[in-house]
Amino acid sequence: MEEIIVKPVIAKEILESLQAKTEEEKQVIVHCCFPASPFLGNLIRIWHSTYLFDNQSEHRSKLIHAENISISPYWTPVPFMKDFWFTLIFSGLPKDCKSFDLKEVIHEEGGFFVESIKRNSSDVYRVKISESY
Repeated sequence: MEEIIVKPVIAKEILESLQAKTEEEKQVIVHCCFPASPFLGNLIRIWHSTYLFDNQSEHRSKLIHAENISISPYWTPVPFMKDFWFTLIFSGLPKDCKSFDLKEVIHEEGGFFVESIKRNSSDVYRVKISESY
């Protein structure tokens, strides 16, 4: 005898609630370029205290994962005279966010900073890193 499985009916309110939760969890991917340097022996790293700051609210998205770059206290060597690329993955931004800043919040000079990144529908970005002073 064949068993018949009936698809359950899920209340519209629950589906809408789940959709909102899914949108809140979307991640933001930022491909970062550290420009070529004429100096030998450059080292680079990222701190856990790197965030995306929504320019329209108090929201900040936290760093979830870093690819091709060491997380402090460790260092990654930067190739001589070549642009160095790494990828950062952050927790989602608010749905109504139009632009945001990438900022490394550290207690010393030289933290990474990219100002006013314009939001796009894919939440995947390519930026050139500069240092804040």
